[in-house]
Amino acid sequence: MSGRGLWRIGVACCCVASALAHDLPEVRVEGRLDNAIGSSDAASQGVIDAVALKTFPSVRAAQTLEWVPGLAVTQHSGEGKATQWLLRGMNLDHGTDFAISINGVPINLPTHAHGQGYADVNPLIPELIERIEYRKGPYFAQQGDFSSAGSADIVYRTQLERPLYAWSLGPQGHLRVLGAESKTLAQGVTLLGAVERLNQDGPWRVREGLRKSNAQFILSDDTPRQGWRLSLSAYAAHGQATDQVPQRLLDAGQYLGQAFGRFDSLDPSDGGTTARVNLSGLWHQASDHQLTRVEWYVLRNQLNLYSNFTYALQPNGDQFGQTEHRWAGGGRLARTWLMDHDLGPEVIHTLGLQWRQDQMRLGLMDTTSRQTRAWVRDDQVQLAQVALYGESEWRWHPWLKTVAGLRLDQLHARVNSLMQADNSGSAHGAKLAPKLSWVLGPWRDSELFFNLGQGFHSNDARGMTTRVDPRTANPVAVSSVLANSWGRELGLKSNVNQHLQTRVALWQLNFDSEQVYANDTGGTLAGRPSHRHGVEWGTQWAPTAHVAVSADLAWSHAQFANASPAGAAVPQAVPKMARVQWMLNDLQGWSAGLGLRHVAARPLLSDRSAWAPSSTTLDLRVLRQVSDAWQWGLEVLNLTDRKNIDAAYAYVSRLAGEPLGGISDVHLHPAWPRTWRLLMAWRP
Repeated sequence: MSGRGLWRIGVACCCVASALAHDLPEVRVEGRLDNAIGSSDAASQGVIDAVALKTFPSVRAAQTLEWVPGLAVTQHSGEGKATQWLLRGMNLDHGTDFAISINGVPINLPTHAHGQGYADVNPLIPELIERIEYRKGPYFAQQGDFSSAGSADIVYRTQLERPLYAWSLGPQGHLRVLGAESKTLAQGVTLLGAVERLNQDGPWRVREGLRKSNAQFILSDDTPRQGWRLSLSAYAAHGQATDQVPQRLLDAGQYLGQAFGRFDSLDPSDGGTTARVNLSGLWHQASDHQLTRVEWYVLRNQLNLYSNFTYALQPNGDQFGQTEHRWAGGGRLARTWLMDHDLGPEVIHTLGLQWRQDQMRLGLMDTTSRQTRAWVRDDQVQLAQVALYGESEWRWHPWLKTVAGLRLDQLHARVNSLMQADNSGSAHGAKLAPKLSWVLGPWRDSELFFNLGQGFHSNDARGMTTRVDPRTANPVAVSSVLANSWGRELGLKSNVNQHLQTRVALWQLNFDSEQVYANDTGGTLAGRPSHRHGVEWGTQWAPTAHVAVSADLAWSHAQFANASPAGAAVPQAVPKMARVQWMLNDLQGWSAGLGLRHVAARPLLSDRSAWAPSSTTLDLRVLRQVSDAWQWGLEVLNLTDRKNIDAAYAYVSRLAGEPLGGISDVHLHPAWPRTWRLLMAWRP
């Protein structure tokens, strides 16, 4: 079906559904997400509360964000590394078009040693989350770089009702310990502190040896009218990594005379170390007609990462190392005014300023067993970003609202290549992005949305100035400073009755280029313009106060705009995704969550000659409140023990004894097999 036909059908369906809706009281179904009738600007915008996060298990902290409808989180390497994100027909790699913040600090790192927009959420402590505010599409003036597909703002609590001490124990060396407590230091001033430790070896033949340490401290004095917050977080991790392996080796079942299986490794020295420290602050003040909000942050990030994806194409092996030492700082100033006219529409104006400065030293090396053989790139990079945005919300009638926004982003990058002077230089880019939304409703407890907007993601600064290939010294074309996007969406939200809520969104998203800087090789990969469109549908049913069922289904189609003999499919674009959750909450002391996630097969090459297999996972968590202070539980991951894959790629690699040019093959990274964990929590 064409995109135009899809839109026509969607318009008709949404209009009919709105007309058939009945007058019903406002409903909020606890334990999943808030449909946000009357308070959102798009059908794909919402708020996730903390109740569900307590009930459902996950392999890694990043999977907390899978509560964002249509989002899947995967991993192709060790658990100490940033995950990969799949959303709206896009493989977002490590975060290129999905912007994440924790307590106002942006997690995405531009011009990162391993991947543009690298978003490592391993510092996340799920038990501290108060809510997750998510948005999808480039329709929101306050969202800029990396937010074309969507964004998620994670907000922590500033105090706990009771202290929390939790343990998680399981096979494969799994041990997690968490301690969190808050205290009132003075009138209105509260200090929250949390410390987490995770040890994990995983199912891999080469023991992962993950050792992760986390700490979070929040000092605050907060009221609805005025308040402030000061946050300090520190995170460090190290371990080994088992990267993807070729399908031909799994089919053979052995390598060099030894048995070889799904969880084996071809380079046991892969892995690395990482550390990040964030210091941030917030001040806000409100009156009856205005709100002022000031945020700032300073961060330091370090990374040493060693990977080997092609094994033996080079005489001394193909492992490479990537290093980063970064300082960054920035903030946001926003002012909102309410213009309440007796004879005219109610108007809310917002004006905001955002800024960011990154300074980093980045390295790419050829290595063997983590020992450097040769340097490929060594760069000093300075990156400055500043944005000014304005937004006006007009409430024309109780059933009609428009939101118009305009955002101006400017980026300046300076690269000093310490190895190849030809690759040094400066680059500048600017983007003026209009945003526009119409909201009809709420009436009969339903709302109809139409959204338009432009967005972008920045490219790696090294790609903006690289003129010669760092390995061959051959001339190469520089990449664009900004990759522009344009999107639109038609959606409906409805509280069908006091137990059932639903939402649907039909969307399109276009990029003027899929060109990216390849951090693993030091060169730029060419890309064509692309078109994507799709449908998202979600519903939640809560027949009682203790039982809830929710489902999210996403369908998308992605293709390149320009014809090519290589094919039209966008590699790694997932065409279908589904997630269903059943939840039992505090029924005579029992709570439980059963979650089903399905990620459909996806093409790995533009000509569709290679595919990643589908993946279906069922996870279970059961909790029992045995006393006022003690809670026990059990979680089982991959309950049916399916042989799923977390990631797949198609490229050329070489094993010992194979032709020097290597063999093109599909390379797989398996998902976890069935595993269990015992849970204990004490709240004195």
